[in-house]
Amino acid sequence: MINPSNIVIIDTGCANLSSVKFAFDRLGYQVKISRDLAEIKAADKLLLPGVGTALAAMKNLQDRQLIDAIFNASQPMLGICLGMQLMTEFSSEGNLATLGLMHGRTELIPNLGLPLPHMGWNQVQYQVDHPLFVEIEQNSHFYFVHSYAVLPNENTIATCDYGVAFSAALGHNNFYGVQFHPERSGKAGAQLLRNFVENI
Repeated sequence: MINPSNIVIIDTGCANLSSVKFAFDRLGYQVKISRDLAEIKAADKLLLPGVGTALAAMKNLQDRQLIDAIFNASQPMLGICLGMQLMTEFSSEGNLATLGLMHGRTELIPNLGLPLPHMGWNQVQYQVDHPLFVEIEQNSHFYFVHSYAVLPNENTIATCDYGVAFSAALGHNNFYGVQFHPERSGKAGAQLLRNFVENI
């Protein structure tokens, strides 16, 4: 099944770009990794992946002159892991302003005696009937690796619990984000990526 959508993974310079691309390849979608502003602007769907620190990622985006293109994007965009956190207004990881695509702050997960980073499979509870979670069972397991999180707010469309509830997915206007790694989350993660392409 090849979808004609023009899907672009924004080249943030982070390490997980190729694994995200391979996940789409496995689903039969043609995607490209690009930092070209014209290609980003012309895309039907955009992905904003990220691993590492907020400070390094924001510097990469600034050095590559990508911040305005991301901020002004009108097509659906999906942030993954750090990419989701960058969509909020502020990260306490480096105490810096982030992209400000939606309300929210990224904070260190409170120390409640559980090891950090939060790493491995955990259950996600999502907003019923949300198009990003079509044909995904409620309480499905997704794969997480993170020490910082966005606490639930008005943009939260899914939550997870790791001693404290946090946002597993966010959505505001054309911007969506997931804290987990769909490209490493088996069948449920693959379905979520398919839903982003076909339902959003």
